[in-house]
Parts: sequence; structure tokens; C-alpha cells
Amino acid sequence: MSAISMVLVVIVAFFAGMEGILDQWQFHQPLVACTLIGMVTGHMAEGIMLGGSLQMIALGWANVGAAVAPDAALAAVASSIILVQGGQGVKGIGSAVAIAIPLAVAGLFLTMLVRTITVGIVHLMDKAAKEANSKMIDFWQYVCICLQGLRIALPAILLLIIPASAVRGMLEAMPAWLNDGMSIGGGMVVAVGYAMVINMMASREVWPFFAIGFVIAAISDLTLIAIGALGIALALMYLSLDKSGSNSGSNNGGNSNSGDPLGDILDDY
Repeated sequence: MSAISMVLVVIVAFFAGMEGILDQWQFHQPLVACTLIGMVTGHMAEGIMLGGSLQMIALGWANVGAAVAPDAALAAVASSIILVQGGQGVKGIGSAVAIAIPLAVAGLFLTMLVRTITVGIVHLMDKAAKEANSKMIDFWQYVCICLQGLRIALPAILLLIIPASAVRGMLEAMPAWLNDGMSIGGGMVVAVGYAMVINMMASREVWPFFAIGFVIAAISDLTLIAIGALGIALALMYLSLDKSGSNSGSNNGGNSNSGDPLGDILDDY
């Protein structure tokens, strides 16, 4: 990897860390981060494939209460660097996915460390607020955001320091059964992440569409783009029919009940 590519990878990692808090341009999402790293290193196809696999896992990650989800940004950046440094191409995607999961969990330590530091910075901002010093408040705000970027950029630098030959030698030294096991495990983790998403959004209205999509994907030769187009068409048809049904029910003076209490309350408003 050239020096320019390394600098660009660190920049992508820095923005991915900041976006983990800002959520403005979604650079922390695996599909975006892996694609960008693949683009700046000349391995765009592998980056997109890796990002797609990790994105299916990250869809099931969410911060609930005091429980913090694994670090998707660190998983994406670290696995992309390992994939590029390993030089195995598409064959190394399964191993990269399997390695990314423990790295994402380990990234929680860095998250807790940065958030602990920002607690002290908040007190400094409170002091500046009492003094009506808005410039100092903005300064500390930028410092906090930059700390989030360094949370991903520093591990990326450490991984880039490791020679590509060492990473390649380590991956090639792994026995075939371990490589196959990691590939299978990575695929299972993707399925678990997708299952978590389905479990969160499952309802009586959604299950028929899931069954239709599963059957179409299983018995046809349609590409993912074609299946996605069918999904969008079905969603638009459902929304149109649901809207027309709600309007007819309101015109008749009846109360519509779709089986989704939250949806009915929102429709009433």
C-alpha cells in the first residue's frame, strides 16, 4: 500500500469515527467505510463485498438503554485494512468478517474511554457557559468530535504500520480448516444479524412480504437488483392500498384497525 493510500485510509477512518456520533453522512456504516477504503487502495470490488457482508451484521446492532452496540466503524475500517494487507482478494472476505467481530467488541473499550474523557470536557464547557464564552464552547465541541475520529484513526494507523508481508504470512499460515471455519462463521454471523433485524420489524403485515421475497429469491434466477425492484414495487403498492383503505374507512365514519396499534395512533394524528 502506498503512502498516499495510507493517508487516505486514515482520513476515511477519522471521518468514520466522527460519523459514529454525528450520523450526518453515514461514513461509519460498513458499506460506506469499506467501499471508500477499497476505492482509495485500489480494491473497490472487495471493499463493496466486505461492506455488504458487514452491513447485514450491523443492521442488528443498536444502542438500547445503557447497552452499547459493538463499534461498526472500527469493524469496517479494521477488516478492510486486514483484507487489503492480506492480499487474498475475495477469498479473504470471510476471514476479514470473522476477525471484524471481536475487533468491534474490543472497540467498546475505546468508546468508553472517549466518553469518559468527554465527561470532563463537558464540565469545562459548563464553566465556559457561565462566563458566556461561546467560542470556548465551540472549541471544546470540536475537540470532542475529533476525539471520536481519533478513536478509529489511531487503531487504523497501528494496523497500517504492520507490514503487509507479515499480515499476508499470518493469513497464509492459517490451516485450511481454520480458514473454512472462519468463512462459515462469518456467514452465520451475517445471518444472525439479518435475523435480528427481521425480529425487530416482524408483524402480521410484514411476514407475507418476507415469504414472497424468500420464495422469489430461492426459485428464480433474478439478481439482487431485480428482487430489490420487486420489493420497492410491493412496498409502494402496499402503501397506496393502505392509504386508500384508510381514507375509505374515515369517509364511512368507521375506525380503521390495521393490527398495528402504534401505526393506527400515528394515522389518527
